[in-house]
Amino acid sequence: MSRKRKAHKREAALKPRQPELLQRERGEPLARPLLRRWGLGLVSILIAVVTFAAFLPTLQNQFVNWDDPDNFLDNPHYRGLGWSQLRWMWTAAFYMGHWIPLTWMTLGLDYLLWGMNPFGYHLTSLVLHAANAIVFYFVAFRILGLALPDAGDRGRAGLALSAGFAALLFALHPLRVESVAWATERRDVLSGLFYLLTILVYLGACERGARGRGWYWGAVGLFACALLSKSMVVSLPVVLLILDVYPLRRLGGAVGWWSEPARRVYLEKIPFVLLAAGASAIAFLALFSLHSMAGLAQLSVPGRLAISAYNLSFYLWKTVLPLDLSPLYELRGVNAWAPPFLLGYGVVLAITALALALRHRVQGLPAAWLAYVITLLPVLGIFQNGPHVAADRYTYLACLGFALLAGAGLLIASRRLPVLSAGLALVLLVGLGSLTWSQAQVWHDSEKLWSHAIGIDPKSPVAHNDWGDALARQGKMAEAIEHFQTALRLKPDYAEAHVNTGIALDQQGKRAEAIEHYQAALRLKPDSAEAHGNMGDALARQGKLAEAIEHYRQALQIKPNYAAVHNNIGVALAKQGKVAEAIAHYQQALQIRPDYAKAGANLLQALHALDMGKEDAAHSRWAEETQQRATDSR
Repeated sequence: MSRKRKAHKREAALKPRQPELLQRERGEPLARPLLRRWGLGLVSILIAVVTFAAFLPTLQNQFVNWDDPDNFLDNPHYRGLGWSQLRWMWTAAFYMGHWIPLTWMTLGLDYLLWGMNPFGYHLTSLVLHAANAIVFYFVAFRILGLALPDAGDRGRAGLALSAGFAALLFALHPLRVESVAWATERRDVLSGLFYLLTILVYLGACERGARGRGWYWGAVGLFACALLSKSMVVSLPVVLLILDVYPLRRLGGAVGWWSEPARRVYLEKIPFVLLAAGASAIAFLALFSLHSMAGLAQLSVPGRLAISAYNLSFYLWKTVLPLDLSPLYELRGVNAWAPPFLLGYGVVLAITALALALRHRVQGLPAAWLAYVITLLPVLGIFQNGPHVAADRYTYLACLGFALLAGAGLLIASRRLPVLSAGLALVLLVGLGSLTWSQAQVWHDSEKLWSHAIGIDPKSPVAHNDWGDALARQGKMAEAIEHFQTALRLKPDYAEAHVNTGIALDQQGKRAEAIEHYQAALRLKPDSAEAHGNMGDALARQGKLAEAIEHYRQALQIKPNYAAVHNNIGVALAKQGKVAEAIAHYQQALQIRPDYAKAGANLLQALHALDMGKEDAAHSRWAEETQQRATDSR
């Protein structure tokens, strides 16, 4: 044999060999890696099936009068994926305080598939939640594998089961119900999917090092999709830095905080930070557009800090003991020195001290705690908005770290007490699944939702008002008025309850009393488009057209896209003989709501009244077609 051939053989012997070759030399069957992959796949399917089963009651749920009417029932703009719908989804000026074009696209697809049947909307949300459970399983498998290296096949099996336990702990927890069972919160489950996929792909990029640039940019793209689904995920770049510290160990420790490798880790976060900064700016603009953020005169800085500490402890308590969950935890006055808020401070300080004390022995604890705080930061109460002090949906992503800690705890315990630890884990999951099954039924319809909320907090004026609204939609005016009046006894300056009371009284023919409530609402909230619009309706029924038109104009100045008011002012103007002006308002109403049957009929009648002749025949035909489409859609 020549020297050249011997040299080639020595080089070949020194080259790293493929795992398959090493497995053959050790006598390990080639089928074992395949079996491992099959095992992971079966566990993920089992997770999806169990998650789906626990949330099955959501498929029987209806839309509820908690933002669903504004988002779906009275909003024709999202219905489909045509150019006009897509333009609205991507350019709508912060509709309902959010800019979520990708979420709207999934809802537009739901409309194409299911029309206005709530079953399809809930099915899509449930499928997305089950997908999140699967993705989190693979994320947990990677993270737990890095934090707790396994030993052989037995360790790998334990790792798979522990990751599955963490995924089910996340997926089956009753705190997830609000995000899954409430159609409006599609943005939670969709942004959650992109959020978890970002983490999974980022872990893959870190594992591949220099060969993972494609994976890295894939993570950036997925993060952009998460932001386009819901802006609350803006904190993800910080969460990725936490993962870089532990368990990836790319920062701190032997690497240091400002070495060359560490600086590369910081630099690679720049695209994530830029996207998060842009999304944060848009989120603030959307929030300010609602004019519902509490000012410093309403809520002081100490009050905001007290709410933030309270929320951090409140969500932990509900995670440990998920009972008496409600769609509304109402904010009613803040005394920063009241016992609940002081207890919140105590809990936050105690857990922070514990995490710092155990940072070397239990490195996952400070990582999970910091990720929890950072994820909740946008909704803790610093920027207080709305009537609630807390909301179950805000925990959807915040508690992932605690699920990972529980999975790690199960993995460690199973090495010493396998039967006992497995039994306790099973009991816990069955208990959580049972609570979730019950909580999902709470969201069946508006009446059940608000009766449940009042059972938990009988002194909630918002819950009484919304229960009354649900009853009024069913024509139960007497019962509705009782709840509206209860809401006003609890909160006399509640403008919306005054408006709803007025509407119910008006429908009972008590117009003078109705007008008194509309006037009270306008004294409390002069910029209430609903109060002006309904006051106009009451005055128009009394024949006071000039006064009615003035209120209609004020309503449209506040809310230009108020389709019902455009129609009603058209009716009033037509009665005054101003038919051309009335036609303009009918057309505007139909532009806002193409399926508005009353506006279509009124437009047709006005065009005939003008007797416009042949040149407007096409216009008349368009009105007839619009009316027919609207009638067919009812």
